[in-house]
Amino acid sequence: MAKPKTTFMDTIVSLCKRRGFIFQASEIYGGIGNTYDYGPLGVELKRRVKDAWWSRVVTRRPDVVGLDSAIIQNPRVWETSGHVGGFSDPMIDCKTCKGRFRADHLDQIACPEKPSKHPGECHGELTEPRSFNLMFKTNVGPVEDAASVAYLRPETAQGIFLNFLNVLNSSRMKPPFGIAQIGKSFRNEITPGNFVFRTREFEQAEMEFFVPPDENDKWYEFWKAERFSWYTELGIRAEKLRMREHDKEELAHYSTATADIEYEYPFGWGELEGIACRTDFDLKRHSEASGSKLEFFDPQTKEHYTPYVIEPAGGIDRMALTFLIDAYDEEQLEKESRVVLRFHPEIAPTTVGVFPLVKKDGMPEKALEVEDELRRGGFTTFYDEKAAIGRRYRRQDEVGTPFCVTVDGDTLSEDVVTVRHRDSMEQDRVPVGELRTHLSDAVRNWKR
Repeated sequence: MAKPKTTFMDTIVSLCKRRGFIFQASEIYGGIGNTYDYGPLGVELKRRVKDAWWSRVVTRRPDVVGLDSAIIQNPRVWETSGHVGGFSDPMIDCKTCKGRFRADHLDQIACPEKPSKHPGECHGELTEPRSFNLMFKTNVGPVEDAASVAYLRPETAQGIFLNFLNVLNSSRMKPPFGIAQIGKSFRNEITPGNFVFRTREFEQAEMEFFVPPDENDKWYEFWKAERFSWYTELGIRAEKLRMREHDKEELAHYSTATADIEYEYPFGWGELEGIACRTDFDLKRHSEASGSKLEFFDPQTKEHYTPYVIEPAGGIDRMALTFLIDAYDEEQLEKESRVVLRFHPEIAPTTVGVFPLVKKDGMPEKALEVEDELRRGGFTTFYDEKAAIGRRYRRQDEVGTPFCVTVDGDTLSEDVVTVRHRDSMEQDRVPVGELRTHLSDAVRNWKR
């Protein structure tokens, strides 16, 4: 029997497990469908992606503040938002293989028994489409009955709308301004797939930007351009990205426009982040249902109005996967090949590898001093003294470490180290006292 051909995604999944980026959750018990744990390098990659998003969207802007809302909210929140009644996918069952599939994704799904065909092409009898709600139910309190039913949030946005007045009054903001948060969301996806591209538990980065209605179009264009440039400035190749405006029939009933930033994945073009015009739908719905007026009073015009909302929203897990896929490269050298992840230094899990050339003559002790100094300076480091220096370089290339610092005999006599750059493999001799400045400049001036 022929061995299945290894795909690029297989290579990525293998690298993630072997080097400690992402593991199958509950693996020793056989796992659980499309649920993953992040290892030492994966959690650092996600943290840096979150930090980069937060810095760009919140910290560096005077008109955006942060929020961290609860995962479990009053059930009426989801009834009002429409999630209880309308947050569903059309599902189809195959009576032959007993598989369950999204009716609108049949052309993207392989038949479980005949992978070369799609469901319905393999002579299996399909049922009529049925709606399947995507929210996870739970119970709050000691008694499980209808009164104790609650839901794990399927999005973070509603928590922002609920706190509109709290933030408006406590931070003294006024439109246009934004409220952002990063947090866990849960969706009972029936057909998740493509590794961590679509999972049941994921982290969202969302920002609701509240604007005067007559400024809606201006800010929509601004946030489309702003979010697109964030990816390219962090190293994503522009030719692998595109901005796709939704057709009218794709739009949610409350949206006047939506655009997706899409990336060309190994499995085809897919949504990386969406920028949506949500109008005043959410604030008005919650105002009507709760009796609280979620409005802004303009002291200049002496009028009350409900702001419109521009929402940039993306998944941190999907962002991290995209950065990893885009960074992956295999390079043929004169005598060997190397695998290298060309991460931007700001999101690389480890910034600097520190090595003694050999394990003697005081070099390990000096290398540990250098590593400690770099850690204190805010760099994420990794110390390694095992194997030949070339092999240690290759190990760091494979996990995307931008710089390696080697302590050798001259370090002890002249107080200089060798800085090796991942992408060019060029090496600089740098005085130890200037090392932090040298690396900071290299991070700031990095170009793919």
